[in-house]
Amino acid sequence: MRKKISAAVVGIGIAAASVLATGGTATGHGYTDSPISRQKLCANGTVKNCGPIQWEPQSVEGLKGFPNGGPADGSICSGGHQEFAQLDDPRGGSWPTTKLTAGQNHTFTWRFTAAHATTDFRYYITKDGYDPSQRITRANLELAPFLTVPYNGQRPPFTFSHTGRLPSGKSGHHVIVAVWTIADTQNAFYACSDVQF
Repeated sequence: MRKKISAAVVGIGIAAASVLATGGTATGHGYTDSPISRQKLCANGTVKNCGPIQWEPQSVEGLKGFPNGGPADGSICSGGHQEFAQLDDPRGGSWPTTKLTAGQNHTFTWRFTAAHATTDFRYYITKDGYDPSQRITRANLELAPFLTVPYNGQRPPFTFSHTGRLPSGKSGHHVIVAVWTIADTQNAFYACSDVQF
């Protein structure tokens, strides 16, 4: 029991520190569940040795404005938070992947622990020839989102899905970077999902 209490206290402290560091509020948090994100793989125990993200997969919050702003190259998957750096570690390209079919529709699902006024959801993908053993940088991403879902300042439900078309012509291991842009703070939430076309 003592270990669980300590982990919870550490998680709360990190969330509070993250909020103070980014200037936002802790009222809205979320992550992608489909395709499954790295933070969710850590939280459900599929991937081990993830550090504190395993207790708070919803907390990958960083500055918005991606790709012109936001987290620095190499720390995109962690939202720029050193305590979540395990999300940026490519693990030699061994992150579990979700099988997808290029050019087909996919239902993207987010899980929220609290709703937040939302500008939009944007989805970016790695370029052809991406090496999954490398950290995610802007240089290995297509910088135009393949899908943008406007949300006009509304608050999404706690489970939120929308369908969009995946890029055509993709094959092999890629990473989708999902960005949930918050309307009334300077922040966004980031989720990286490893996929296999």
